[in-house]
Amino acid sequence: MKTLLNKQRLNFLDYLDGIRGYSQLSIKSYNEAIVEALKLSDIYEEDGFIVINLMPLRLHVKQQSPKTISKKLSSIRSFVKYLHNNSLHVKLMNDDSIKVPSSLPKPISNKYIEDALHVADDEERLIVTMIYTLGLRISELSNIKLCDIKDEWITVLGKGNKYRNVPLLKITADLITDYCSKKSQTTYLFEKENVKLSENSIRYKINKLFKKIGLKVTPHQLRHSYATELLNADARISDVSELLGHKSMATTQVYTKLSSSLKLRSYANAHPLCKGIDEDTQ
Repeated sequence: MKTLLNKQRLNFLDYLDGIRGYSQLSIKSYNEAIVEALKLSDIYEEDGFIVINLMPLRLHVKQQSPKTISKKLSSIRSFVKYLHNNSLHVKLMNDDSIKVPSSLPKPISNKYIEDALHVADDEERLIVTMIYTLGLRISELSNIKLCDIKDEWITVLGKGNKYRNVPLLKITADLITDYCSKKSQTTYLFEKENVKLSENSIRYKINKLFKKIGLKVTPHQLRHSYATELLNADARISDVSELLGHKSMATTQVYTKLSSSLKLRSYANAHPLCKGIDEDTQ
């Protein structure tokens, strides 16, 4: 039975890659969660169903963070849904959801981004500027081809193999032109020896750059910063959602909460009756 499920696991990973267009990092995360589940869970046949009882897995991971457990359960549920769609009768047990504390994204102040750009090399400067001015996911940045770049627009291949057009600011377009004049790319904007830069390579470059100014920054925080800056400047949430490539506007709502939180903090810091109040009480 486990042999059958492991074979289906490989098919599922191919499906995530070829049909759903998931990033390699996401596929790796799905694979690790499913491998762990198949190894630790009780798996048996009952009344024509393959039963996957997750209780041993739940006991094994109980000390991990709620967010980590929730992600693992979500991956397993997606795998079981795939099995159902491929005519395998599977029953999942003890997959109850776990409550995850809601947390707001953590954007990076524009000042710190400018500080980093000041000490960046040409490639680092373009990478950070593109994420910060286009709101790209790191997988989307890695996949940008030279033919995707137009005069005032850039075509982005997002999640689920869906394309969207994002306006290209002049400052970003000028950096791209300058960067390309010094390189000899064949297909992708970011290449090394005619092979596109991997997501891990781009992530490493961003981490290395911000480390120069004493900060630990992720590519996704730059994307958060892009969304937050737009909403703070009163951009319509529907437009921001479309620019980010969100499937649902509900996903973008978290940034409105962040925007309101920042405005409230600024108000509290500015109002004379709030002067001197400890931050923890605000």
